[in-house]
Parts: sequence; C-alpha cells; structure tokens
Amino acid sequence: MTALETVQQYYEAFNAKNWKGMLALLHPEVRHEANQGDVRIGLEKFTEFLQKMDEAYEETLTNMVFFSEPQDKRVAVEFVVNGIYKKAEDGLPEAHGQSYVLPAGAFLEVTDGKISRVTTYYNLPLWIELVSKP
Repeated sequence: MTALETVQQYYEAFNAKNWKGMLALLHPEVRHEANQGDVRIGLEKFTEFLQKMDEAYEETLTNMVFFSEPQDKRVAVEFVVNGIYKKAEDGLPEAHGQSYVLPAGAFLEVTDGKISRVTTYYNLPLWIELVSKP
C-alpha cells in the first residue's frame, strides 16, 4: 500500500468513526502535532487524545484533497471539518451542541507502512468565533 493509500484509509476510518481502524494504521511511536498544545508521542497518548476528542466533538471531514510526494513518505491533505461541539474543554467556550464548518489541513508521514507523524492545522480563533455565536 502506498503512503497516499494509507492516509486515505486513515481518513476513511475517521469519517466512519472506526477508531480501531485509525489506530491500526498508526506507527507505535506516532508523533502527533496538534494545532495547539504539546506534541504527543506513541499510540497510548494518541488513543487518549482520540477518546477525549470523541467525547467533545462529532466531526466529519469533507472536500478532502490529498497531495503526495515522489518518495512516497509524506502526504498532505486539505479538508473541511463539519462538526458539532458536544463537551467543553478547559479554556474553550461552553459547549451546547453548536455546529461549525472549518477549513483545516494536515501533514502526515508514513514509515514502514504506518503513519508515523500527524500534524494538523486550523484557525483556532475562527473556530472559537463559530462556536461562540448565539
């Protein structure tokens, strides 16, 4: 399987809420660089993050465009996050089922057939504005 196919499967699993399928595509020492906060290393930390996200957000990704490079190691993806904010996190606005549509992107690296890095970017101030509207 190519790096591009691996990353496409990862996002298909995300949209299907198939967390086990997502985790199966990750390298044991995956490096997760989220838009905000500390870098997480390893499947255990990524699994904890995923559980927390599942509690707080209901998200589906659309308008996905994938870009790969000739060495078949890195993939970039641009997408739109269509979400519902279910449970507030520390330092973020109160959650009461607000919906949001937010452009985002990610950079992923594949090592030995597994995703070894996930770096995600989105506009946090815009997201806060979207979920803060009455």
